[in-house]
Amino acid sequence: MPVQNILSQRSVLVVGGAGYIGAHTCKALAVSGYIPVTFDNLSTGHRNFVKWGPLVQGEIVDTDALRQALRDHDVCAVLHFAAHADIGESVWEPRKYYENNVSGSLSLLRAMSEAGVDKIVFSSTCAVYGQPSQIPVTERERPVPITPYGASKLMVEQIMSDFRSAYGLNFIALRYFNASGADLEAEIGELRDPESHLIPRAMMALQGHLDDFQVFGTDFPTADGTAIRDYIHVVDLAEAHVRALDALLHGHQGGVFNLGAGRGYSVKEILDEIARHTGRPLASPSGPRRKGDAAALFADALLAKAEFGWQPTHSDLETIIRSAWRWHQKAHPKR
Repeated sequence: MPVQNILSQRSVLVVGGAGYIGAHTCKALAVSGYIPVTFDNLSTGHRNFVKWGPLVQGEIVDTDALRQALRDHDVCAVLHFAAHADIGESVWEPRKYYENNVSGSLSLLRAMSEAGVDKIVFSSTCAVYGQPSQIPVTERERPVPITPYGASKLMVEQIMSDFRSAYGLNFIALRYFNASGADLEAEIGELRDPESHLIPRAMMALQGHLDDFQVFGTDFPTADGTAIRDYIHVVDLAEAHVRALDALLHGHQGGVFNLGAGRGYSVKEILDEIARHTGRPLASPSGPRRKGDAAALFADALLAKAEFGWQPTHSDLETIIRSAWRWHQKAHPKR
């Protein structure tokens, strides 16, 4: 299909668009002139996060429903966020992750093929790298996932690569690091049950909604003994997805790209900034390291900058914590 005809179609199917990153991306898409059509089963997503386009409620394994949504809304491309994403849970419930993340993605790709849609931006993860050989992590690093979650995402990347060779599918897989923060207007944010991420768990503990907060490991070979991670603001992630979509629609050949801030913050630095911003120090009992946790993990994201002109502009620690705290005060009022 000629580029000018593709660009006349502005509807995109956002699978998992009622979730944390998907909903932020829907807002960014709408701001950029797209019509985001959310396809979500609402098992972990939120109906009230669907504010910028229509909602189609359905299961990702329902190929017929996906195909119908693609055709009904004259979709030009797909953004795929739908996945189970608890790394720890994936270790003791691997079947759940392979059935949903891999089989669900196959269902989506089949529906796309049958509906004549050949472009997809895929939500991947730095978990595909496992324990990388060097930091910062570049896309040249050989992926060796150490959890079923990371393995499931890498499998989907491989499937899309095979589909590109066989069927002409064009894809961009975005391997991002620690999504954090919230919408700058506090319209949407990070909201899960149960919550597993550091920043929201710390804030929920401060608000009296969580009584088992702890730091997993204080004996890492880092300056303060706590693990270092790359925290990227969810608004920056959303912008990266829009730029990747734009690139595909303008003929980009696709590929795999890291998304991160390019630097790391330790757990202690995160908690210190939360205390500084809220004026409320958090008791943080230390627990054992979690199996497979690296001492430090952060991205080299220069390839995304070179290919899409993308770079994070909101991923400083102050903005991450300020936006997250504003959202949590709205979403989780103190008891």
